[in-house]
Order: sequence, then structure tokens, then C-alpha cells
Amino acid sequence: MTLRNKRTAREKITLQHVAEKAGVSAITVSRALREPDKVSETLREMILQIVAEMGYVPDLAARALARGSSGFIGVLVPSLSHAAVLSVVRGIEERVRGSDYSIQYANTHYDLAEEIAKIRLFAAQRPAGIILAGVEDHGSMEALMREAACPIVQTVDVSFPLSEFAVAIDHRSAARAATRHMLTQGYRRFALIGGGNDFRVRQRQMGYCEAMRDAGLYDEKLVIWEDTPPSPRLGSRLARAFIEAVPDADGVLCHSDDVALGVIFEAQRLGIRIPEDFGICGFNDLDFASVTEPPLTTVRIPRFEMGYRAADMLLTLAAGKKVEEKIVSLDYQFVERQTTRRLRSPVSI
Repeated sequence: MTLRNKRTAREKITLQHVAEKAGVSAITVSRALREPDKVSETLREMILQIVAEMGYVPDLAARALARGSSGFIGVLVPSLSHAAVLSVVRGIEERVRGSDYSIQYANTHYDLAEEIAKIRLFAAQRPAGIILAGVEDHGSMEALMREAACPIVQTVDVSFPLSEFAVAIDHRSAARAATRHMLTQGYRRFALIGGGNDFRVRQRQMGYCEAMRDAGLYDEKLVIWEDTPPSPRLGSRLARAFIEAVPDADGVLCHSDDVALGVIFEAQRLGIRIPEDFGICGFNDLDFASVTEPPLTTVRIPRFEMGYRAADMLLTLAAGKKVEEKIVSLDYQFVERQTTRRLRSPVSI
């Protein structure tokens, strides 16, 4: 009797065991599992059936050793509760599902110290790659990222300098377009308000300031933000402070829709008419934006596509292949709704 026949139920089933049962080489079994399109349908079905019957589970540690990296993709996010971030995460998961890789998330909670610590942790584990879905301060992380020795794809902004690979939008351009829209609707004393201090926030601030300077209306008192995660509560508080400090205020451009939601609530509490007396524009086009009262004007970002394509790029790089386009600039869409639709005939600026 051979050792194979004496195998007990507790013995670990290996790739070689599956190959012997199928009457093919271990390489063929591996190819059927990892590159199914390179194996005939009949053979593939037979191998998959044997895999299921024998209960074979791939040895990820051995696979990682063979390819020189761990079998996971690290994803650095500033929050795992914000809807905008979760849309990017869903895109990443959709693309990675069915691959040989797992995903490990590091939630930085918008905290720079945690950000640095989580990057160090990722780098020590030799991931197949890292996706940056939010970074507070790239200057503090530059040396760390160089030491990571793996592909890094970011979804922060097309101009973000930390990684040579990106799938993102131009936040500066998007904020400039939103500011110009409010100007064409006749708003003149409107602030930029929001929370957080990551690269995207700073780019949006630059876009707003550029458009206001071009119109001859820039006032540093109209740039209002706190280094606090965005929320309706923050929007409500900042809106009240702004309206009390600037009596002739006629609107706000918000860093995010949840901040804009708080502004809508506060304006309604103060009896201010929207959009006649006060215009409000958000950013992200979250699910609730179309059903606020009035419906919220905002900037739509293709967040799911951003995550999906970033993961696709990273899987390509992890496989040792080249990507045709290192910086993928996705299109944002300005969505005009009722919170800024004051004039039937927009004014020229």
C-alpha cells in the first residue's frame, strides 16, 4: 500500500495530490486555478471538481515565498465610515475578488501619526502593493513609501506627487468649475468651508481661490475650514459662524456633501431662503444629495470606477507587467440642482 493510499483525513492536501488524482502535472493544476483561460474548459471543470472533492486549499505562504511578496494588497483609507471612501473601497473589492490576493485595510482616522504607523506596518509585511485612498501629509511619508519596495497606486489626486501611478480626478479643476458656476448664478460673497487637511482638501481650496481671484472677489475671510473630519454637524456650526461674521454672505461652496447638508439645515433654521438668498454647493454627489430639500448642487466623482481601476492597475503591476497609462485622470461631473439655481439666465464672469 502506498503512502498516498494511507493518507488520513487530517493530512494536508497539496497541489501535487490534486495533480495525481487528475492525471496531470502540478503546473497544469496551478494554471487551471490561476489562469483558467489557458486551460481547456473540459480539463478545467475536471480539475475544479477534484479540488472541491479533495478540499484542496492553496498554500498562500508558499505562493508568497515564490513570488517574493505577501499575498495581500494594502489599502490605506482615512475612514471606513464615510460614504465617499466606501464607494472607492467597493470598487477595489470588486476588482480584487476572484484573484489570488486578499485585502488588508488600514484606517488612519484622519490622523497623521496613525498614517505613518500604518504605512510602516504595511511595508514590514512586504505587500504585493499598496493603494492610497487618502493621505494627510505626503511629505512625512515620502521616505517610508520609497522603502515599501512594492507598487503604489493612489486615488488622491492626479497631481499627487508621492506615487508615479494614479487613478484620480483633478480636484483643483473641479473646485474651480464649481466656484465659477456659483459666480455665474450671481453669488458674490460665498465662502469655501469644510473639514480635514488632506491633499484633496488643499487642492479644492486652491481651485476656489484661483476662480475668486480671477473674478476679483477673493477675500481670505471667506476660506473657512477646520482640521476635523467632515460631517453635517461641522457644516452647521461653520455655516452659523460664517453668516454671523459676514452679514452680506450669500452662499457657500463645501468640501463635501455631508458638510453641505449641515449648511442646508442651519440655513433653514435661520429662515434663509435657498437658493434665492443663499446658494449651497457640495462635493462628491453622495446618495442623499438628490433628495435634500432643496436638492443639492454638487460635483460627482466616479468613486467606484476609481477604486476598480486602481486595483486593476495594481494587480497588473504586481504581476510584473507594465501599465499603458501611469496617470489615469477620470472625469468629474458638475451636477446642478436647486440649491444654486437662482438665475434662469446665468451672468457672464
